[in-house]
Amino acid sequence: MSFGVLIHRTDSIYDDTPAERYQFPPQYLGRVQACVGDWIVYLEPSKVPATRGYFAVAKIQQVIPDPGTPGMYLALIEPGTYLDFPRPVEFNGPSGLVERGLLNDEGRISGRAQAAVRTLSPTDFGRIVSAGLDEPDTLLPRLGDPALSGFEEEQTPFMHDAEERQRVVQLSSRIVRDRLFRRLVLRAYDQRCAVTGLKLINGGGRAEVEAAHIRPVEANGPDILTNGLALSGTVHWMFDRGLIGLDDDLTIRVSRQVNDLEGVRAMINRTGRALTPQRISERPHPAYLKWHRENRFKQ
Repeated sequence: MSFGVLIHRTDSIYDDTPAERYQFPPQYLGRVQACVGDWIVYLEPSKVPATRGYFAVAKIQQVIPDPGTPGMYLALIEPGTYLDFPRPVEFNGPSGLVERGLLNDEGRISGRAQAAVRTLSPTDFGRIVSAGLDEPDTLLPRLGDPALSGFEEEQTPFMHDAEERQRVVQLSSRIVRDRLFRRLVLRAYDQRCAVTGLKLINGGGRAEVEAAHIRPVEANGPDILTNGLALSGTVHWMFDRGLIGLDDDLTIRVSRQVNDLEGVRAMINRTGRALTPQRISERPHPAYLKWHRENRFKQ
Protein backbone atom coordinates (compact mmCIF):
# COMPACT_ATOMS: atom_id res chain seq x y z
CA MET A 1 0.00 0.00 0.00
CA SER A 2 1.09 3.55 -0.65
CA PHE A 3 -0.10 7.10 -0.20
CA GLY A 4 -0.91 8.89 -3.44
CA VAL A 5 -1.96 12.07 -5.23
CA LEU A 6 -4.92 12.21 -7.62
CA ILE A 7 -5.32 15.30 -9.79
CA HIS A 8 -8.91 16.48 -10.19
CA ARG A 9 -10.65 19.58 -11.48
CA THR A 10 -14.36 20.42 -11.29
CA ASP A 11 -14.59 20.81 -15.08
CA SER A 12 -12.84 17.48 -15.70
CA ILE A 13 -13.70 15.45 -18.79
CA TYR A 14 -13.55 12.36 -16.60
CA ASP A 15 -16.49 10.90 -14.71
CA ASP A 16 -15.20 11.84 -11.28
CA THR A 17 -17.15 12.26 -8.07
CA PRO A 18 -14.31 12.78 -5.57
CA ALA A 19 -16.21 11.51 -2.54
CA GLU A 20 -17.22 8.35 -4.42
CA ARG A 21 -15.05 7.53 -7.43
CA TYR A 22 -12.13 8.60 -9.60
CA GLN A 23 -12.03 7.63 -13.28
CA PHE A 24 -8.68 7.10 -14.98
CA PRO A 25 -7.10 5.56 -18.12
CA PRO A 26 -5.12 2.27 -18.08
CA GLN A 27 -1.65 3.88 -18.02
CA TYR A 28 -2.27 4.81 -14.37
CA LEU A 29 -3.63 1.42 -13.30
CA GLY A 30 -0.48 0.24 -11.51
CA ARG A 31 -0.08 3.49 -9.58
CA VAL A 32 -3.69 3.54 -8.43
CA GLN A 33 -3.63 -0.13 -7.48
CA ALA A 34 -0.61 0.59 -5.29
CA CYS A 35 -2.82 2.96 -3.28
CA VAL A 36 -5.70 0.52 -2.68
CA GLY A 37 -6.43 0.36 1.03
CA ASP A 38 -4.49 3.54 1.69
CA TRP A 39 -5.02 7.29 1.72
CA ILE A 40 -4.69 9.73 -1.16
CA VAL A 41 -4.91 13.51 -1.41
CA TYR A 42 -6.73 15.33 -4.20
CA LEU A 43 -4.93 18.12 -6.05
CA GLU A 44 -6.49 20.79 -8.26
CA PRO A 45 -3.99 21.82 -10.98
CA SER A 46 -2.21 25.16 -10.73
CA LYS A 47 -3.59 26.26 -14.11
CA VAL A 48 -7.17 26.19 -12.77
CA PRO A 49 -8.27 29.77 -11.93
CA ALA A 50 -8.30 30.31 -8.15
CA THR A 51 -7.02 26.77 -7.70
CA ARG A 52 -7.56 25.13 -4.32
CA GLY A 53 -4.31 23.18 -4.56
CA TYR A 54 -4.46 20.08 -2.35
CA PHE A 55 -8.08 20.18 -1.24
CA ALA A 56 -9.17 16.83 0.22
CA VAL A 57 -8.14 13.44 1.57
CA ALA A 58 -9.78 10.04 1.05
CA LYS A 59 -9.05 6.32 1.10
CA ILE A 60 -9.21 4.10 -2.00
CA GLN A 61 -11.26 0.99 -1.31
CA GLN A 62 -10.87 -0.85 -4.61
CA VAL A 63 -10.19 -0.48 -8.33
CA ILE A 64 -12.57 -1.87 -10.95
CA PRO A 65 -12.98 -1.63 -14.74
CA ASP A 66 -15.46 1.15 -15.50
CA PRO A 67 -18.68 -0.70 -16.46
CA GLY A 68 -19.90 2.30 -18.43
CA THR A 69 -16.73 3.22 -20.33
CA PRO A 70 -14.67 0.42 -21.91
CA GLY A 71 -10.93 0.83 -21.44
CA MET A 72 -11.29 3.06 -18.37
CA TYR A 73 -11.04 2.24 -14.67
CA LEU A 74 -12.63 3.51 -11.48
CA ALA A 75 -10.96 3.96 -8.11
CA LEU A 76 -13.80 3.58 -5.61
CA ILE A 77 -13.52 5.67 -2.46
CA GLU A 78 -14.18 3.94 0.85
CA PRO A 79 -17.46 5.35 2.23
CA GLY A 80 -16.99 7.74 5.11
CA THR A 81 -13.33 8.52 4.37
CA TYR A 82 -13.52 11.54 2.07
CA LEU A 83 -12.82 14.82 3.86
CA ASP A 84 -12.42 18.31 2.41
CA PHE A 85 -9.54 20.26 3.91
CA PRO A 86 -10.79 23.23 5.94
CA ARG A 87 -7.65 24.96 4.73
CA PRO A 88 -6.63 23.97 1.15
CA VAL A 89 -2.87 23.69 0.67
CA GLU A 90 -0.98 25.55 -2.05
CA PHE A 91 1.06 23.41 -4.41
CA ASN A 92 3.95 25.84 -4.21
CA GLY A 93 3.45 28.23 -1.31
CA PRO A 94 5.55 30.77 0.56
CA SER A 95 7.63 27.97 2.11
CA GLY A 96 8.20 26.31 -1.23
CA LEU A 97 6.95 23.06 -2.68
CA VAL A 98 4.92 21.09 -0.15
CA GLU A 99 5.21 17.83 -2.14
CA ARG A 100 8.99 17.67 -1.94
CA GLY A 101 9.21 14.29 -3.61
CA LEU A 102 8.70 16.16 -6.89
CA LEU A 103 12.06 17.90 -6.61
CA ASN A 104 14.94 16.55 -8.69
CA ASP A 105 18.59 16.40 -7.66
CA GLU A 106 19.00 20.04 -8.67
CA GLY A 107 16.12 21.16 -6.45
CA ARG A 108 13.78 21.87 -9.36
CA ILE A 109 10.29 20.54 -10.02
CA SER A 110 10.58 17.31 -12.00
CA GLY A 111 8.36 15.97 -14.75
CA ARG A 112 6.51 13.81 -12.19
CA ALA A 113 4.48 16.91 -11.36
CA GLN A 114 2.63 16.46 -14.67
CA ALA A 115 1.35 13.00 -13.76
CA ALA A 116 -2.35 12.87 -12.95
CA VAL A 117 -1.70 9.99 -10.55
CA ARG A 118 1.47 9.55 -8.51
CA THR A 119 2.62 7.96 -5.29
CA LEU A 120 3.37 10.08 -2.25
CA SER A 121 5.92 9.55 0.51
CA PRO A 122 4.62 9.27 4.10
CA THR A 123 6.50 12.45 4.98
CA ASP A 124 4.95 14.45 2.13
CA PHE A 125 1.52 13.02 2.94
CA GLY A 126 1.86 14.07 6.57
CA ARG A 127 3.04 17.53 5.58
CA ILE A 128 0.10 18.09 3.22
CA VAL A 129 -2.54 16.76 5.62
CA SER A 130 -1.13 18.69 8.56
CA ALA A 131 -1.20 21.90 6.54
CA GLY A 132 -4.78 21.22 5.44
CA LEU A 133 -6.11 20.41 8.90
CA ASP A 134 -3.86 22.06 11.46
CA GLU A 135 -4.64 25.68 12.28
CA PRO A 136 -5.91 27.69 15.27
CA ASP A 137 -9.59 26.82 15.61
CA THR A 138 -11.70 29.93 16.11
CA LEU A 139 -14.86 28.05 15.15
CA LEU A 140 -15.13 25.67 18.07
CA PRO A 141 -18.55 24.26 18.98
CA ARG A 142 -20.40 26.07 21.74
CA LEU A 143 -19.29 25.44 25.31
CA GLY A 144 -20.48 22.06 26.51
CA ASP A 145 -20.87 20.58 23.01
CA PRO A 146 -20.35 16.80 23.37
CA ALA A 147 -18.30 16.78 20.17
CA LEU A 148 -15.46 18.29 22.19
CA SER A 149 -15.26 15.33 24.54
CA GLY A 150 -12.15 13.27 23.90
CA PHE A 151 -10.91 15.39 21.02
CA GLU A 152 -7.93 16.75 22.89
CA GLU A 153 -6.30 13.31 22.93
CA GLU A 154 -6.61 13.12 19.14
CA GLN A 155 -5.35 16.56 18.22
CA THR A 156 -1.57 16.12 18.18
CA PRO A 157 0.16 17.02 14.89
CA PHE A 158 1.08 14.48 12.24
CA MET A 159 4.47 12.87 12.85
CA HIS A 160 6.94 11.07 10.61
CA ASP A 161 7.04 7.53 9.19
CA ALA A 162 5.56 4.91 11.58
CA GLU A 163 4.00 7.53 13.84
CA GLU A 164 2.56 9.21 10.76
CA ARG A 165 0.92 5.93 9.77
CA GLN A 166 -0.56 5.64 13.24
CA ARG A 167 -1.90 9.18 13.10
CA VAL A 168 -3.83 8.70 9.85
CA VAL A 169 -6.16 6.37 11.72
CA GLN A 170 -7.58 9.53 13.25
CA LEU A 171 -8.86 10.57 9.83
CA SER A 172 -11.60 7.99 10.42
CA SER A 173 -12.50 9.32 13.86
CA ARG A 174 -16.03 10.70 13.93
CA ILE A 175 -15.10 13.20 16.64
CA VAL A 176 -12.26 14.61 14.56
CA ARG A 177 -14.23 14.61 11.32
CA ASP A 178 -17.23 16.41 12.86
CA ARG A 179 -14.98 19.12 14.18
CA LEU A 180 -13.19 19.57 10.85
CA PHE A 181 -16.48 19.51 8.92
CA ARG A 182 -17.83 22.26 11.18
CA ARG A 183 -14.77 24.38 10.55
CA LEU A 184 -15.07 23.85 6.79
CA VAL A 185 -18.78 24.68 6.58
CA LEU A 186 -18.77 27.66 8.93
CA ARG A 187 -15.90 29.27 7.09
CA ALA A 188 -17.59 28.79 3.70
CA TYR A 189 -20.85 30.29 5.00
CA ASP A 190 -19.15 33.09 6.96
CA GLN A 191 -20.71 31.67 10.16
CA ARG A 192 -24.14 32.71 8.86
CA CYS A 193 -27.27 30.54 8.88
CA ALA A 194 -28.20 29.66 5.30
CA VAL A 195 -31.93 29.83 6.07
CA THR A 196 -32.37 32.77 8.43
CA GLY A 197 -29.39 34.79 7.24
CA LEU A 198 -28.41 35.54 10.84
CA LYS A 199 -24.80 35.60 12.02
CA LEU A 200 -24.89 35.26 15.80
CA ILE A 201 -21.78 35.05 17.97
CA ASN A 202 -22.11 34.10 21.66
CA GLY A 203 -20.43 35.76 24.62
CA GLY A 204 -17.43 33.47 24.28
CA GLY A 205 -16.82 34.56 20.72
CA ARG A 206 -18.15 31.32 19.22
CA ALA A 207 -20.59 31.12 16.35
CA GLU A 208 -24.05 29.88 17.30
CA VAL A 209 -24.54 28.35 13.86
CA GLU A 210 -24.02 24.60 13.33
CA ALA A 211 -22.71 22.50 10.44
CA ALA A 212 -25.48 20.27 9.08
CA HIS A 213 -25.06 17.33 6.72
CA ILE A 214 -27.71 17.40 3.99
CA ARG A 215 -27.45 13.65 3.53
CA PRO A 216 -26.57 12.46 7.05
CA VAL A 217 -23.48 10.42 7.88
CA GLU A 218 -25.59 7.45 9.00
CA ALA A 219 -27.08 7.38 5.48
CA ASN A 220 -23.62 7.40 3.85
CA GLY A 221 -23.51 11.17 3.51
CA PRO A 222 -19.90 12.31 2.96
CA ASP A 223 -17.99 15.01 4.84
CA ILE A 224 -17.85 17.21 1.76
CA LEU A 225 -18.71 20.90 1.66
CA THR A 226 -21.38 20.37 -1.02
CA ASN A 227 -23.15 18.05 1.44
CA GLY A 228 -23.15 20.73 4.12
CA LEU A 229 -25.18 23.71 5.28
CA ALA A 230 -24.59 26.23 8.04
CA LEU A 231 -27.80 26.30 10.09
CA SER A 232 -28.86 27.76 13.43
CA GLY A 233 -29.75 25.20 16.11
CA THR A 234 -33.52 25.43 15.62
CA VAL A 235 -33.30 25.36 11.83
CA HIS A 236 -30.88 22.43 11.97
CA TRP A 237 -33.39 20.52 14.13
CA MET A 238 -36.20 21.23 11.64
CA PHE A 239 -34.03 20.33 8.64
CA ASP A 240 -33.00 16.96 10.11
CA ARG A 241 -36.65 16.17 10.85
CA GLY A 242 -37.86 17.10 7.37
CA LEU A 243 -39.86 20.16 8.41
CA ILE A 244 -37.89 22.32 5.98
CA GLY A 245 -36.07 21.40 2.78
CA LEU A 246 -34.48 22.90 -0.33
CA ASP A 247 -35.27 22.75 -4.02
CA ASP A 248 -32.40 22.46 -6.50
CA ASP A 249 -32.54 26.24 -7.03
CA LEU A 250 -32.18 26.56 -3.22
CA THR A 251 -35.75 27.79 -2.69
CA ILE A 252 -36.65 26.97 0.92
CA ARG A 253 -39.59 24.60 1.37
CA VAL A 254 -41.70 24.43 4.54
CA SER A 255 -43.55 21.23 5.34
CA ARG A 256 -47.31 21.35 5.78
CA GLN A 257 -46.76 19.32 8.94
CA VAL A 258 -45.21 22.32 10.71
CA ASN A 259 -47.56 23.35 13.53
CA ASP A 260 -46.56 27.05 13.35
CA LEU A 261 -46.35 27.68 9.63
CA GLU A 262 -46.32 31.48 9.79
CA GLY A 263 -43.74 31.48 12.57
CA VAL A 264 -41.37 29.31 10.54
CA ARG A 265 -41.87 31.38 7.40
CA ALA A 266 -41.03 34.50 9.39
CA MET A 267 -37.64 32.96 10.21
CA ILE A 268 -36.67 32.60 6.55
CA ASN A 269 -34.46 35.30 5.06
CA ARG A 270 -36.21 37.75 2.75
CA THR A 271 -34.94 36.13 -0.48
CA GLY A 272 -36.79 32.90 0.28
CA ARG A 273 -33.70 30.98 -0.85
CA ALA A 274 -30.80 29.48 1.08
CA LEU A 275 -27.74 31.69 1.30
CA THR A 276 -24.66 29.91 -0.05
CA PRO A 277 -20.93 30.40 -0.64
CA GLN A 278 -19.99 32.57 -3.61
CA ARG A 279 -18.00 29.81 -5.30
CA ILE A 280 -20.41 27.62 -7.29
CA SER A 281 -18.39 24.46 -6.62
CA GLU A 282 -18.96 24.92 -2.86
CA ARG A 283 -22.75 25.18 -2.99
CA PRO A 284 -25.08 22.31 -2.04
CA HIS A 285 -25.02 19.56 -4.66
CA PRO A 286 -28.40 18.73 -6.26
CA ALA A 287 -27.88 15.01 -5.59
CA TYR A 288 -27.76 15.57 -1.83
CA LEU A 289 -30.70 18.00 -1.93
CA LYS A 290 -32.72 15.43 -3.87
CA TRP A 291 -31.86 12.74 -1.32
CA HIS A 292 -33.09 14.98 1.50
CA ARG A 293 -36.36 15.78 -0.30
CA GLU A 294 -37.03 12.12 -1.04
CA ASN A 295 -35.96 10.65 2.29
CA ARG A 296 -36.41 13.34 4.95
CA PHE A 297 -38.67 16.16 3.82
CA LYS A 298 -42.29 15.81 4.87
CA GLN A 299 -44.69 17.17 2.26
